[in-house]
Amino acid sequence: MGTAMANRLQNKRCLIVGGTSGIGMATARPFLQEGARLVIAGLDRGCVQQLPSDLLFRACDVTSATQVETLFADTVQHLGGLDVLYHVAGTSGRKDGDGPLHECTDAGWQATIDVNLKSTFLTNRAAVRQFLKQGVGGTILNMSSVLAMSPSPHYFDTIAYAASKGGIIAMSRQAAARYAADRIRVNVLAPGLIDTPMASRAINDPAIREFLQSKQPLGPGPGKPDDCADAAVFLCSDEARFITGIVLPIDGGWCVSDGQWGDA
Repeated sequence: MGTAMANRLQNKRCLIVGGTSGIGMATARPFLQEGARLVIAGLDRGCVQQLPSDLLFRACDVTSATQVETLFADTVQHLGGLDVLYHVAGTSGRKDGDGPLHECTDAGWQATIDVNLKSTFLTNRAAVRQFLKQGVGGTILNMSSVLAMSPSPHYFDTIAYAASKGGIIAMSRQAAARYAADRIRVNVLAPGLIDTPMASRAINDPAIREFLQSKQPLGPGPGKPDDCADAAVFLCSDEARFITGIVLPIDGGWCVSDGQWGDA
């Protein structure tokens, strides 16, 4: 990791939802290195087996209110409470029929909204209920996208995905405002194109990789999951104790760069 171990999450009881691959999986190790007590939820145990054996994994379909309730009950029982929720779980939606507004199917719209926005609502609701019950505050970090704020339809034209990620920002800021007096912080990461399995279509497209040279010039090119993991550690730690309601782009300059493409 880019930041040396400093026990910034020492004894914090943390749940990463969507932690079995990509950005979520990349965040699990630094959370543990920083002293967190951790539960990871996802659909596939997969890479979690590479992490310490005392890590609790729970399979969970986070579009199901019942499964989310069970997940939080198991997490609270295992950890003795909850201090941090980091919700990473999501989908691109393209495989389900998401696309440009005039082409997006009903099924594509609903599936993308469910996996991205509904799931975030369900986990955030469960976390806030637990934080209010405990009465000592808590931290939520949600996952949006630069596409919610800085569209780039030449290569990235999925309307349901953009809408769902925009909804996550609106929901998070509403919750941040409502629960600040309860010492509950709610923040959002908005990554650009990060080299993860979910982004493989774009990552492996030569034209898009060329586009990223000017669209994400700090790379140049796609970011790394660790870029998001370092930011997550900070925002979930007490170093960020006076920060709530922010949307932090982790985008290599995407939001402030034109991006150039040819005739392709």
